[in-house]
Amino acid sequence: MENDINNQKESSRRNFIKNASLAAAGFYIVPRHVLGKGYVAPSDKLFVAGIGAGGKGESDIKNFFDSGKAEIYALVDVDDRQSVTTRNRFPKAKYYKDYREMLDKEHKNIDACSVSIPDHNHAVAAMAAMQLGKHVYVQKPLTHDIYEARMLTQAAHRYKVVTQMGNQGASGDGVRQLIDWYKAGIIGDVKEIFCYTDRPVWPQGIEWSSEKPPVPKELDWNLWLGTAEYKDYIDNLVPFNWRGWWDYGTGALGDMACHIMQPAFAVLGLGYPVGAECSVSTRYIANWQQAYYPDSGPVSSHIILTFKQAGKPDLKLHWMDGGIQPQRPAELLPNELMGDGGNGIIFIGTKGNMMAGTYGINPQLLPTSKTKETIVPQTIARVPGGDDGHYAAWVNAAIAGYGSTAANDLSSRFDVAGPLTESVLMGNLAIRSYNIRNKKGDDWDYPGRHIQLVWDGENMKITNFDGANQFVKRTYRDGWSLGI
Repeated sequence: MENDINNQKESSRRNFIKNASLAAAGFYIVPRHVLGKGYVAPSDKLFVAGIGAGGKGESDIKNFFDSGKAEIYALVDVDDRQSVTTRNRFPKAKYYKDYREMLDKEHKNIDACSVSIPDHNHAVAAMAAMQLGKHVYVQKPLTHDIYEARMLTQAAHRYKVVTQMGNQGASGDGVRQLIDWYKAGIIGDVKEIFCYTDRPVWPQGIEWSSEKPPVPKELDWNLWLGTAEYKDYIDNLVPFNWRGWWDYGTGALGDMACHIMQPAFAVLGLGYPVGAECSVSTRYIANWQQAYYPDSGPVSSHIILTFKQAGKPDLKLHWMDGGIQPQRPAELLPNELMGDGGNGIIFIGTKGNMMAGTYGINPQLLPTSKTKETIVPQTIARVPGGDDGHYAAWVNAAIAGYGSTAANDLSSRFDVAGPLTESVLMGNLAIRSYNIRNKKGDDWDYPGRHIQLVWDGENMKITNFDGANQFVKRTYRDGWSLGI
């Protein structure tokens, strides 16, 4: 009898384990939040919707999946041509053209959203997801406008979601090496910073086409326009060259400054600038007249942002694009590469200089012979996987949840990415203000003149030229809103 009882107990135990295992397997496809607060799915997976499945969205979505802890549950793209590779890679993912429809139908089935669409629609898509309690990863620049960046930064805490901007170099070892050198006092106090890029590599300083070709059948043009005012479709805008038009893109600054200026913010802990000035290039046409195309970014520009530093002189940060570069540091040998060639950042210190390429890669002390000779303590933990780990870090943090150590340690959470983006967009505000202030009617008034703006960062306002404030916050097309 005793043996029979023991056998029954053992059988019951095996059945319990078997049934529990089957139950756990059944929950594999259920998002974590469906189980209720405080519970996690046995799979411990993050269910992600990709808003923007082509272009940069294609690689972003793949990187989330490759982290090993993300399931791609839904895909959104207004252009079937651009999304085809991602749809083929994730054939079980539900596909939509309108992110609003996707969020309405799938918000109970997803945990997070990746936003990789043109700049002018970043904020509305990200905010809509955040208001539903979804963690968000948003490509750089975080937003199109300064106001939008401030609102998303505040919303991250209001809705208690885990956030990350897609400037992956922020998680790289190079930026952390620059921080370690600076904290060790190797270059002294930073007096000036030069950032430069070979962008734009798309058309800028041009006139909007007067041709009206048919809209490709695979593209929902109205959805692509989103927040922007309606214009007829033109060729050679989608999927790449929209970057050069102010209605949609943020020019060379928006494309590259979140990568190239980021080390300056990480090393020095910069906040909002207090001022901005700029000079821009213009095109010459017949009879020595200059062309004026206010809808498009300039061919090249030089912007100077001024930052206050406690107990130190003001810091000047230079941004140069269109192939303009700063003078080579004297310690750099004639045949040595400055930055990564076309792009880079140089820190000018009271005791020495240091530089790096895009994303903070290949950090170097100057002269470069000092780089291997100088050993300093590590003051900041490295992100596993470096640049590639930027994606996995967000996935892991989203699984851990808002307020977790993993979430607070993210390299480009919106508390960090928001002020950086605002500073980047301040450069564009200066460029666009330069255009309207230096133009009277159809003629230029002293073209090439610098314009200097005074910025009240706390209140998001230019205090010495009210005309510039129209660029702080756009008016959306009817039917589009941040919902706040």
